Amino acid sequence: MIHLQSYVCGRWEAGTGEPVPLHDPATEAVLGDVRPAGIDFAAVLAHAREHGGPALRALDFPQRAALLKQLASVVHEHRDELIEIAGRNGGNTRGDAKFDLDGASGTLAYYAKLGSELRGNQLADGESSQLGRTPRFSGQHILTPRPGVAVHINAFNFPAWGMGEKMACALLAGMPVIEKAGQASALLAFRIAELVVESGILPAGAFQFLPGSVSGLLDLLGPMDTVAFTGSAATGAKIRSNPNLIRRSVRVNVEADSINSAVLGPDVEEGSDTLEQFLGNVVVDMTQKAGQKCTAVRRIFVPAALVDTVCEELVARLESTAIGNPLDKETRMGPVASRAQFDDVRQGIERLAAVAEIVTGGSQPAAERGWFVRPTLLRAREPDAAVLHELEVFGPCATVIAYDGGAANAADAVAALVNRGDGSLVASVYSDDRSFLEATVRAIAPWHGRVWIGSEKTMGQALGPGAVLPASVHGGPGRAGGGEELGGLRGLMPYLQRTALQGDRTVLSRVIGVDDQA
Repeated sequence: MIHLQSYVCGRWEAGTGEPVPLHDPATEAVLGDVRPAGIDFAAVLAHAREHGGPALRALDFPQRAALLKQLASVVHEHRDELIEIAGRNGGNTRGDAKFDLDGASGTLAYYAKLGSELRGNQLADGESSQLGRTPRFSGQHILTPRPGVAVHINAFNFPAWGMGEKMACALLAGMPVIEKAGQASALLAFRIAELVVESGILPAGAFQFLPGSVSGLLDLLGPMDTVAFTGSAATGAKIRSNPNLIRRSVRVNVEADSINSAVLGPDVEEGSDTLEQFLGNVVVDMTQKAGQKCTAVRRIFVPAALVDTVCEELVARLESTAIGNPLDKETRMGPVASRAQFDDVRQGIERLAAVAEIVTGGSQPAAERGWFVRPTLLRAREPDAAVLHELEVFGPCATVIAYDGGAANAADAVAALVNRGDGSLVASVYSDDRSFLEATVRAIAPWHGRVWIGSEKTMGQALGPGAVLPASVHGGPGRAGGGEELGGLRGLMPYLQRTALQGDRTVLSRVIGVDDQA
């Protein structure tokens, strides 16, 4: 029985209040607990601002990058131990756990390399501009570390990767972090926090960890602080509406619910590499992490003429997915992470079933014990049914929706359906017809943070659309939260301040090293 503690003000501290149990979702056994209250948030913030921030800002980008490289090594060195924890507390198969952990260490390593190629402690943002009658009076935008604190509210589904990617960007930018773990899988985040602390890599105050609530903490943040949240749209809206965050103009970055899509082009033929790639990626998205990925496909758009074929192929693959103890080598899908998640997924499947036929799976439990849900594929009766485009079932569930692939404006027709998701993290489009691809991508791009394009040329060459890569932006408009993470140096933007400097061009270049940063 593990009693999770917070790491604050340079020490481990037990919380107070009624303990919240942590479970093994495969057996429902209690593994530990969290006491969510009793932390002095004012002291936590003061520790970060007075110690962590100054220590990080005293380093330049390459020096901070070196810290990230060491952190990446720590996570990788303890990979086997962390896989076991992810299986017991998060319901992760070994493959799922590796996906999460390697995402964390890989993103830390990516930003370590990126930071090693920078110089100094500030960045020039674009070229200088002539502002006066001659080039002598010029303007230059620069980016400098904000003297605040980064509060990271992480989701339960990726306790390692979610924390690692946010830490990488904030620490490289020079801002200390306070990491809030998603409660259902907090054991893994807690152990990683222990490893970070034990390593002694980061300066005092640069890293603090909270497994409990942070609602009171938000009331104490100021204009130089940043909140980055990953989770439900409802919680994201609650954070955004916090009166203190509004009054003090605290930066808030939200990555929320997303009704992601996979689109099969009307040109794709049976037996083609493009169709095989589409089917393989859809199955991975539905079953990896038991469908508990913010990038997982929820709506599968297929030309009407191919719906029967696609459903048959997907059913065969989904029904052959081995479900069971996530740490067994033969298991390919484990349980969802918690009882609340289990109930929510089953209720969501029932709501979708009101407008769609269940082709395989369903809301009935897949085992007598544990929170197992069978991979569930539905076939929509009416493509315009609102619930298909509004409800995200955060589990192994997706719906096939037919569109008229024979229409002259097939791209416009499918794009209109895709965009009813009201803003998503990612859509994938599979086609070898360049005209269809161009028209579809142009129509859906404004509603998505990322569009993944599959064709015969990408077969075997690319990670699927469910993978979040640090070089590309992760986030999306509208329902997806309107936030933006990663994307190379773009990932540092929530933690840096853009300032326009104006003055003599020679003085500017000497004072801020513009020539060196250009």
